[in-house]
Amino acid sequence: MLCVYHRETDPYFHLAAEEYLLKERSEDWFMLWRSTPSVIVGKHQNAYAEVNLAYVTAQQIPVVRRLSGGGTVFHDLGNLNFTFIMGGQEHGKVDFRRYTRPLLEVLHALDLPARFEGKNDLRIKGKKCSGNAEYLYKQRILHHGTLLFASQLGVLRQALAVDLRKYEDNSIKSIRSQVTNISEHLRQPLTIQAFVDMVLRHILETHPGAAPYEFDECDLRRIRELRDQKYVTWEWNFGTSPKYTFRNAVSTNDGKRVEIELHVERGIIREVVLRGDGLERAECAAIERILVDTGHGKDHLREKFLQADIGACLSDISIAELIEAMF
Repeated sequence: MLCVYHRETDPYFHLAAEEYLLKERSEDWFMLWRSTPSVIVGKHQNAYAEVNLAYVTAQQIPVVRRLSGGGTVFHDLGNLNFTFIMGGQEHGKVDFRRYTRPLLEVLHALDLPARFEGKNDLRIKGKKCSGNAEYLYKQRILHHGTLLFASQLGVLRQALAVDLRKYEDNSIKSIRSQVTNISEHLRQPLTIQAFVDMVLRHILETHPGAAPYEFDECDLRRIRELRDQKYVTWEWNFGTSPKYTFRNAVSTNDGKRVEIELHVERGIIREVVLRGDGLERAECAAIERILVDTGHGKDHLREKFLQADIGACLSDISIAELIEAMF
């Protein structure tokens, strides 16, 4: 098994690296990585329904879709991520306990009462410090997880605070849990880099044949290509969300009520219904026609409104207000 700790902190890069190692390399891998603040959604989730969009947009926190299913997690530089990629009949099956066991051993070595609980969590005194997910590809498995070491839990909570009333769909929903940082339970202070070194050393010592590895120029080129072609794109991060219906209601400047309903498939608005006393029927019909077959993204909507010069048709609500009301 080859072990990588790459100091890049770009979340898009690391998710691309996982897919590259899983699908284009045949070796077994262990990877440690840290990311700048980001929200990572499961493959089968509605990204908009899992995040506080206004908050993450204002804080410039990217939302990135991963290969594996499961719920949404928050990353920052106080969180350590780990990835196992293993092949063969012995490894090519879902087994959360197997791949979290080495991390439990590290936590136990720090005299922490950590336990595997539920389907895929590590917890300390009942609070979650690690969420895990897996993805099968042919005869290979990708297992990855978080280790909340010294994360900004206030930012995590705000980024994942969602209004469940707006979205109706059959996607996988995140299970909100009480969380805790590993550092809060340590008897002696420990830096996250020392924790990284401890985890990596334990893996090297307990897995026969494990050896350190650094990405070469070929690896980096392929990972960056995948990053740019897939992981940074709106089409992957939002456009692959399952079919959903969005509903919201807003008040115009003079107190009139406008109700909005969008039916979205693979990120594309297929049907629009506007109703209420804040818009004339002609205004509603014009907007409904314009938005059909448009991506459900703020940039997509803004561009479509500008192309159609719809602002001239609106009397009681601005384009900016209408766009904000659609999320």
